[in-house]
Amino acid sequence: MPIDLAHLSDEALVALVARGDEVALAELYDRWGRVSYGLALRILRDEGLAEDAVQEAFLAVWRSAARFVPERAKASTWILTLVHRRAVDLVRRSERRRAEPLEDEPQLADPSTETEEVAWLHFERERVQAALKQLPDQQREALELAYYGGFTQSELAERLGQPLGTIKSRMFAGLSRLRELLQETGTEDHRWNPTESTS
Repeated sequence: MPIDLAHLSDEALVALVARGDEVALAELYDRWGRVSYGLALRILRDEGLAEDAVQEAFLAVWRSAARFVPERAKASTWILTLVHRRAVDLVRRSERRRAEPLEDEPQLADPSTETEEVAWLHFERERVQAALKQLPDQQREALELAYYGGFTQSELAERLGQPLGTIKSRMFAGLSRLRELLQETGTEDHRWNPTESTS
């Protein structure tokens, strides 16, 4: 019979994966596969490509688990970062293919506007991530799962084993503090609002 690893932390599972434990990898996927897919789908807007991104990310988890440093980040954050990178890579590959000129067709598009938008989004993402790191763990966890995973507040309450009111309080307090932090570092990005889909 397979060993039940449900009682282990994500970080402990990554340590087992680093030793070649496939059951630990499967447990990580059970915990974070849906969240990872939600994140990839938000970026790629294509179900097939989102599945590819998640598959590639968990392959990267398998290959690079030994290099994971728990003092730097939570295992869940590390996994979602890998998913995010794979999804962005797929977007770039797709954009490169679309940008390849057809024979005898002149290039009319000026890429400077798109490049500026990509740079701005990259800056905003880093700013939001830096602000999230300053929140208490429970507030950050709720906001990350809501934003990256697309979970509703009711789903978060069930997943985290907390009353719905507690989840709502954590998210309200976390968002309030996040807005303060973002206002301190520049113009607040009003598009980052995980509560829009978490009722």
